Amino acid sequence: MAQYNDHEAMDKKIAQADDVYELDPSSPEEEVTPANGTTQDSRDMSRLGKAQQFQRNFRYISMLGFSSTLMATWECALATAGLALINGGLGGFVWTFLITTICFQAVVASMADMASMAPTTGGQYHWVSEFAPKSKQRFLSYMAGWTSALGWQAALASACFLSATMIQGLLVLNHENYVPERWHGTLLLVAIALVATFVNTYGARHLPMLEGIILLLHILGFFAIIIPLWVLSPKVSASAVFTSFNNGGGWLNAAAACTIGQLSSLFSFLGADCVAHMSEEIRDASKIVPRTMVSTVTLNGVMGFVAVITFCFCITDLDAALASSTGYPFIEVFYAATNSKAAATGMVVIFILLIICAAISNLATASRQVFAFARDHGLPYPQVVSKVSKVGVEIPLNAILISLTITTIIGLVNIGSTAAFNSIVSLVVAADLSTYGLAIGCVLLRRLRGLPLLPTRWSMGRWAVPVNVLSLAYIAFALLMSFFPTAKAGLTPQSMNYSSVIYFGVIGIALVLYFVHGRSVYKGPVTYVRRLD
Repeated sequence: MAQYNDHEAMDKKIAQADDVYELDPSSPEEEVTPANGTTQDSRDMSRLGKAQQFQRNFRYISMLGFSSTLMATWECALATAGLALINGGLGGFVWTFLITTICFQAVVASMADMASMAPTTGGQYHWVSEFAPKSKQRFLSYMAGWTSALGWQAALASACFLSATMIQGLLVLNHENYVPERWHGTLLLVAIALVATFVNTYGARHLPMLEGIILLLHILGFFAIIIPLWVLSPKVSASAVFTSFNNGGGWLNAAAACTIGQLSSLFSFLGADCVAHMSEEIRDASKIVPRTMVSTVTLNGVMGFVAVITFCFCITDLDAALASSTGYPFIEVFYAATNSKAAATGMVVIFILLIICAAISNLATASRQVFAFARDHGLPYPQVVSKVSKVGVEIPLNAILISLTITTIIGLVNIGSTAAFNSIVSLVVAADLSTYGLAIGCVLLRRLRGLPLLPTRWSMGRWAVPVNVLSLAYIAFALLMSFFPTAKAGLTPQSMNYSSVIYFGVIGIALVLYFVHGRSVYKGPVTYVRRLD
């Protein structure tokens, strides 16, 4: 599907595209150095009208580690397996994961195409600004920017919360008298957020090297979990894994249950746009960013599918796994497989370390999204929020501290109500999907109208339109499903899914901010380049 062109061919395409995009005369010219990347990086930044403020110290392997551990597909698939096992059962979990992998590959390929055309930290809101119809560019870009920024803040809180509650689950496994309190989880969440902040500030210089090490841990950890399950655990039959379905949520039928349960698999693939938000710190970004995005989904999809099948074969007592006092079925399955609390604890510790690593990458991405949107005057006090400070290397320090503060505030909500907290962090699903869909919809509309697009070093060729259409169809379906409650049976105000209220509340706030403030100050990234239609 992908197609790479050499620099000579790229130069020719850029020359041919001069009648489509022309540099703003005020665009900064950058000297090409190891710090700010290749000649192509310099061209891209000049076309975007942005100054090179960060060192481009990420390469393909370090970014693959960054994105693979942030997405944490096999880890999150097992961590959120309860939803899929209740709504779909063993067979539903396996088949919905496979379908989600295929559909999400199309979504990521569509975004990789845009990321190669415009490799910028802004990501979706920038692509919307460039590809949307001219009359709608500013408004749609502003809405995409707010939605994406808040979605990434929710994603950071979610990663910290997952690792915090897994620690509580281990305490329950090893200390029968321990009673997990919500405030315990919140304190652990804040502690993990502080660790992520330390790594992203004082450890920022070493982050690329660390991400390469984390990639190794991500892969070795996978085998450290899977091999003991293969060897030690009793197994159910293949027919039970591939053909048994569960409708514990009380839906109309098993098929309806599976549509709800697929949200577990979907959650495991969110965050694919993280690479785009790091574009201005990646050497040869227009090539490496799309390549990394597609490689991440492929690698994580394969590992995730193997993990899901293995996990399902090892669930000999589904009811016991779902009723685990640890709060996580996979902890119960590990304990049943090894018959040893020490061994199960060691396996879960690997999980916790990898989810903490995901939180580190989440913070880096969330802060870059905030930085970029503020740089384009989408947020209040843009000069303060988008300030770049040197802490070993150049980093958006204020944006990092803002992200830490927001995560702490979201964590405090958990003390009052876990349901309210879950509704807030569930914003990540709807926010990511809507910004993906908006950006893909804009570039598809441009293709269907026969309007020229920017030259790209990663192309889907004649498959671009079908892949874009498949992506939008899947996004529309998944977005709708994300607003459903996780179970119909026994539905109460406490178990209701309030993510739709949170989501549309965010949209409403963004609308008010646009008409009160944004309309007068936000012009959109497209104003930094001149478009000749």
